[in-house]
Amino acid sequence: MKLYNLDDVREMAAGDSDFIKEIVNAFLEEVPIDITQLYEAVQNENKPMVYAIAHKVKPNLQLFGLGLSHEIKQLEGWGKEQESYREDEILAIARRVKDTVLMATDALHKEIA
Repeated sequence: MKLYNLDDVREMAAGDSDFIKEIVNAFLEEVPIDITQLYEAVQNENKPMVYAIAHKVKPNLQLFGLGLSHEIKQLEGWGKEQESYREDEILAIARRVKDTVLMATDALHKEIA
C-alpha cells in the first residue's frame, strides 16, 4: 500500500505532466525539511513554531494524500495551546508524522526516479 496518493495532484494539474513534476519536486524539496523542523520544534517545546509549521504543511500533506490530517490538527492545537498533551504523547504524534512523511517522500523519490 502506498503512503501517498497523487490523484489530487493530477487533478489540480489537469493532467499536465510537467506541472505535476514541478509540484512533486517542490513537495520533495520542502516538506521533509519542514517536517524535520516541526519535530525539532516539538522536542524544544517551541509551540509557536510548531503551530506555524504544522499550519504550513497541512495543505501539502492533504494534497498528497498522506492521511495525517488528524495528527497535524493535534500539533496545531498543541502549538496554539488549545490542546494539552503529555510530553511523550506529543512527541509520539510528531514522530508518527515525521516517520510517515519521510517514508512517503522516500517512496515518491523512488517512483519518479
